[in-house]
Amino acid sequence: MAASVVGRSALWTRGFVKRLRPSTPSPLAACGTILRVAFYNPRPLKLNLKDPYIPDRDSERTPEWQKSREFDRKLYGRHGSLSGVDAAVLWPTPEKLEKIEAEEREWQPTLEAMQKTIELRERELEKKRQARAKLVAANMEKMPKMVEDWRQEARKLKAKQREEKARREHLLAEAKERFGYALDPRSPKFQEMVKEIEKEEKRKKKLLKRMKENSKGEAASTDVKQAMQST
Repeated sequence: MAASVVGRSALWTRGFVKRLRPSTPSPLAACGTILRVAFYNPRPLKLNLKDPYIPDRDSERTPEWQKSREFDRKLYGRHGSLSGVDAAVLWPTPEKLEKIEAEEREWQPTLEAMQKTIELRERELEKKRQARAKLVAANMEKMPKMVEDWRQEARKLKAKQREEKARREHLLAEAKERFGYALDPRSPKFQEMVKEIEKEEKRKKKLLKRMKENSKGEAASTDVKQAMQST
């Protein structure tokens, strides 16, 4: 039992050492490889560089793009009749020809069409210029009135500003007279005083209006009495 265990351990150690030892090729094998590389003689490729390349349309190995009409045009343009392509087939179809003509008309218009386009553009520019000239002339006619209106508005604005300034100074003076010291216009006490003054002014206006109406009524009644007495 012990002998078998020792034998197994020896075999395992020998195999492990062999795996660690680097594998170096023999000199004869290396020389053989060098000789094979040095005397390598490949077979020549069978290429036909003299005749033009004409793809076989019936072959499955021929790519589809080499069977197209565009490739036939290239072959005919490069090799002529040697390409074996019928020149009559290379002409565009009626639908394709109409499409080409439409593109040419769009991107390459005739001289007459370009002249018409230029004339139309010039007429439009002339219309715009005339309309602008009419607008400028109309505005110039309105200019004196517009200037006068602007001056009146400026005068009204200045008068209103003067009135507001005088009213503010009057309110500040009245507040100082009422409370004995100057108040801040933003203070609640000043705002409350302004509301009271506005209420008083409204009451006075209503009273004055009523008095005027009463005076008009009395004047009308006296006129009626005088007319009756004269009759």
